[in-house]
Amino acid sequence: MMRKLLLILLLASAFNAAMAQEKTVNPRPLTLEEYEKAKGFTIADLDKDTYVKFDNAYILDRYQARKPYFITGDDGLKKRIDLYKLMSKEGMQEIGLMVFYTTEKGKVYKAVVPDFTADAKVWDKYFTDIDNINKEEKNFILKLSYILSKELSFQQYKVLNHGKNLSEEEATYGSDICFPGTEEVAMANGSKKLLKDVKSGDAVITVDPLTKQSSVVTVKELTEHTAKNYALTSLVLTAATQMQSTAGTEIVLSTKVLQATPNHPMQTKAGSRKMGEIAVGEEVLCLNEHTGKYDVYTVWKKDEHAGGTQKVYNMVADGGSTFIMNGVMVMQK
Repeated sequence: MMRKLLLILLLASAFNAAMAQEKTVNPRPLTLEEYEKAKGFTIADLDKDTYVKFDNAYILDRYQARKPYFITGDDGLKKRIDLYKLMSKEGMQEIGLMVFYTTEKGKVYKAVVPDFTADAKVWDKYFTDIDNINKEEKNFILKLSYILSKELSFQQYKVLNHGKNLSEEEATYGSDICFPGTEEVAMANGSKKLLKDVKSGDAVITVDPLTKQSSVVTVKELTEHTAKNYALTSLVLTAATQMQSTAGTEIVLSTKVLQATPNHPMQTKAGSRKMGEIAVGEEVLCLNEHTGKYDVYTVWKKDEHAGGTQKVYNMVADGGSTFIMNGVMVMQK
């Protein structure tokens, strides 16, 4: 659930920043009725139709006349994303952003991102809709937010915790150095195992931070901490390559999402850091599942939130200094 919330916040922050960066003239709130109507708008030919009118009242105008984006994720599947400004013909006011997301099988998903001035009810409906798309199309939210914030060079607003305040949620900050039980550990046989299910005697992977060589160590014990509403730091890490083609912008994007208590140590390119002290832009070693090698990923987004009442865990092994958690190299402690 927290992972879904983090990804939804990424998309909201990226779009809000886009509107601010553009300094839109005469923006006005998108109404709930207009939101529902816009979801029915279609473009006959995404390659040719750059300016389309609807009901003699609305216009879809291809965003900055940009060609489509083609983004390939860790699953190797290529998705196409087309962006159009949603405008009210009266006063030529921008009221949102229309997204056409085409899968490798030709299925088109549509999303209407409201202008930042929209009412909370419109935003709630939007969050529900994009979460539903995300359930069918894995990492839809992450891929779109990456394009909005990175490829369009927008500065992200600091949208944290969906407007919640950590102090109001009474998150626990303590000396426990650990991970939620749902994080995945890289096992010696190539499989992954939920941290809470790891047992003494299990063989897991450790990586030398300097040589990037992996080896096998044995788990001595799994430390379990009392269930509390722990504060958690979430990191979204990315490795991306980009090139221009005649069809549009081709992006290959690999992502990792990691959660831990803010005081858990990690080894970055700049040195040892606690999770809570790592800055956006720092580089961390991660497993590239396609090549089997350990590559440098960049911290793209950092978020801190109350994780809800749960147990947290940490492993102790008979050697090595690291583990691979959710594909990210973390330090033993």
